[in-house]
Amino acid sequence: MTGDQSLTAEQGSSTKSSRALWTTSRIHGTPDPPLPYQLVNAFPELKFDEPLAISLIPGTNRFLLCERNGKLFTFADAPDAKPKLLMDLERTIYGAAAHPDFVNNGRLFVVSIVKEGAEDGTRLSRFETSADDRFHAKPQSEVVLLSWLAGGHNGGCVRFGPDGLLYVSTGDGSGWADWHLTGQRIDDFLASILRIDVDRSAGDKPYAIPPENPFINTPNACPEVYSYGHRNVWKFSFDSEGRLWAGDVGQDLWEMIELVQPGGNYGWSIKEGTHDFKPDRQPGPTPMLPPLLEHPHSESRSITGGYIWEAAEPADLHGCYIYGDYDTGKIWSVRLVDGQPTKPRQLADTQFRIVAFAQNSRGEVLVVDHVSGTLQRLVPAPLPDEDEPTFPQLLSETGLFVSTTDHTPQPGLIPYSVNAPLWSDGASKERFIARPGDSQILFDDVTYPAPPPGWRFPDGTVLVKTFSLEMETGNPLSTRRLETRLLHFKSMPGDRERYGAQFWRGYTYVWNDAQTDAVLLDAQGADRVLNIQDKNALGGVRQQTWHFPSRAECTLCHTMAAKYALGVNTLQMNRLHDYGDGQPRNQLAQLEEWGVFAKPLPKSPEALPRLADYQDHTQSINDRARSYLHANCSHCHRLWGGGLTDFQLLADLPLSKAGLIDATPERGHYGIKDARLIAPGHPDRSLLTHRMSLLKIGRMPHIGSSVIDEEGVELLREWIQQMK
Repeated sequence: MTGDQSLTAEQGSSTKSSRALWTTSRIHGTPDPPLPYQLVNAFPELKFDEPLAISLIPGTNRFLLCERNGKLFTFADAPDAKPKLLMDLERTIYGAAAHPDFVNNGRLFVVSIVKEGAEDGTRLSRFETSADDRFHAKPQSEVVLLSWLAGGHNGGCVRFGPDGLLYVSTGDGSGWADWHLTGQRIDDFLASILRIDVDRSAGDKPYAIPPENPFINTPNACPEVYSYGHRNVWKFSFDSEGRLWAGDVGQDLWEMIELVQPGGNYGWSIKEGTHDFKPDRQPGPTPMLPPLLEHPHSESRSITGGYIWEAAEPADLHGCYIYGDYDTGKIWSVRLVDGQPTKPRQLADTQFRIVAFAQNSRGEVLVVDHVSGTLQRLVPAPLPDEDEPTFPQLLSETGLFVSTTDHTPQPGLIPYSVNAPLWSDGASKERFIARPGDSQILFDDVTYPAPPPGWRFPDGTVLVKTFSLEMETGNPLSTRRLETRLLHFKSMPGDRERYGAQFWRGYTYVWNDAQTDAVLLDAQGADRVLNIQDKNALGGVRQQTWHFPSRAECTLCHTMAAKYALGVNTLQMNRLHDYGDGQPRNQLAQLEEWGVFAKPLPKSPEALPRLADYQDHTQSINDRARSYLHANCSHCHRLWGGGLTDFQLLADLPLSKAGLIDATPERGHYGIKDARLIAPGHPDRSLLTHRMSLLKIGRMPHIGSSVIDEEGVELLREWIQQMK
């Protein structure tokens, strides 16, 4: 993990000069209108391990909740509830539902993963609880009803409809772009919602086909199919009028909410929502239906379907469908008026990983956070402070710069550099830390939820990064500033060991053509096509699309699991930096000397960990490659990072435990024979480098870059090639 960066005695020690304080901040509050709701913990005594699904148990006042690791719990709908273990399947569970007559027959229906990649790797099974204890079941009671391919998108939501029939979503069984071309087929279970009657059996099947199923008389069709053309329905529910609402996770650009009709074809993978995806593919047997509504990826990345708020209060939520997004933490409401959806109303902007919603017996909708393992409820947000100053619309108004024209920061801002920079499509960066007054940073104090630790910043801290790009390749004099991004820290009430006590907001200021100032970008983000003079391009000019991130997109990388500040941490900042006097000094030692840290460093910088400089060819190729992956990929690909895969790319994790070597891909093989995440000695069979070389479908990173990092790809190919 650590690269050797030689420090002379003079360079390794810090100077005893004092540092000016930053006292000019005008960054307060948010430029966005205040949102009407916030989340609070609904069950303070409960905390689960990666919960994935939840539902009420009919005829009781208890919820049924399943954890990803295979455990099912029940608990009372009461603030002081305690969990009771119902069963441990010891395999991944995606969904569970209790029979409508559960109190009498004790039947549970569970979707679980037996083996990833197997044709029958996903199962819908029935279990029975004991008559003596309805809240205890044995795995040995399992009866398998259905099975389908476990290939990444496995669906797994299971519910009973108001008709007493069992519905289950399946997903398209692939990682990207419907590799199996199943989206428009009805002769398999994939990319569908299925409906069966579990109270009857037919032939050798432990269930029957409802006679009203739409394809029961269609030749070669699976009669279980209720609807199809879904990419991956992640949670559906029924309202009091029997309508089926579904959240369908998109791929490239759109997330969908669907009002599912029997026999409905929702377009995947010819369409993604209402937009063409692969229009030349063979359509299914019925016309394609549009979603009820769709969200662009600038505000939503992984939709989670919810419930109708049936409770009478609050009145503004009554009758609204409440849903959210796993990646961005946003929550919206929408209602039907004369059969048409209103414009989605954003209720809250959270830093939760919203994996599921629940509805209690009163008709209120609860939120399940995958990471903290808690259940949250919506409550009205406090009214904004009328005396709070207006949020700065120009970079020159933020109090961060003496001169934006000259890009001269206030004396109190601390410049810094990193060991392993994030690839940003060839842009160079200038970075600063702005801490208010004489406030201090707690070194390596954030340990939740997993190593490596992060720094804890004082309230009002701003991290500043300006991106610049050469308008003529190879000519530094042609460099122009494109944007300055800010991360603004707001300390929140709550246990500081949990991420509820931290809240970071991201903003982008776009530089004007005169390079004198930058204007605050609106929340939706933007794209700009740049014409770059390049003698190697056709006609001497190449076009490059620069993406200015939306505020929601900032949360995709700056996550709780990554401790939010990706570059301001020990691994990245334990290095030499020239503060402008030509005498490079170790940044950690210098910050300690300036009194930035609340306590002395626990060890000398030489004894503390650091990432390797992956551009330094004198360091080992293993350290360089691991540092590159850490800087560019590990904010998602780590425990609870949201990468949706089991491998991790942290540099301090032994490679043998990273889940990479000879690992079978979970999200498709991209046409590569015998593909592996990393095939030692065979970079051409390794998806790690292949997906970095893509520009559209399947590209990694999937956000923040549209230009291939050729040197980075070559570094990783060389690393894989020399593996034994």
